[in-house]
Amino acid sequence: QVQLVESGGGLVQPGDSLRLSCAASGFTLGYFAVVWFRQAPGKEREGISCVSKSDSSKFYRDPVKGRFSISRDNAKNTVYLQMNSLKPEDTAVYYCAAYTRDDGGCSWYDGMDFWGKGTLVTVSS
Repeated sequence: QVQLVESGGGLVQPGDSLRLSCAASGFTLGYFAVVWFRQAPGKEREGISCVSKSDSSKFYRDPVKGRFSISRDNAKNTVYLQMNSLKPEDTAVYYCAAYTRDDGGCSWYDGMDFWGKGTLVTVSS
């Protein structure tokens, strides 16, 4: 069964860190670009970070630049999102998605092939 499963969400205080995982099963995640999205309450889903399949390109949306870091471990068939200095405005359901792109790039504006079901991150004091 082909699926992506996010984990690592939870309730944290402002300034804390979390690491989200996006684990693939049924396919080799290393052949795909991966994007992290989030959807805050009452807002549209937005892409926040992506990594190319070769790991050569990584991009971040401005609100998370310098605080979030995306990485991949192909041996574990997993992509991570390290989130530091969390703020209340980071509260959202976080989703990962994977898609085929062969030019060494990635973008959250591209069409996704696979989606996870999400993990909730709540940042509150």
